[in-house]
Amino acid sequence: MTQPTPAHTRICPNCDGFPSVAIDTGTHHRNGTRKTLRISCPACRGTGHTKATIARRARVAA
Repeated sequence: MTQPTPAHTRICPNCDGFPSVAIDTGTHHRNGTRKTLRISCPACRGTGHTKATIARRARVAA
């Protein structure tokens, strides 16, 4: 059976590759759109990827 090719980039273990989220505040702008806050992952700084050294440290610690 063939094995899938691993990704060439390291996915952030904290956000699992989804680095930014939009959180609804519950209020609206005057034009009717919702006010949202965009929050980025603090570990990868919103990139979704980590450096190889960080991924190796996480693997050794586990």
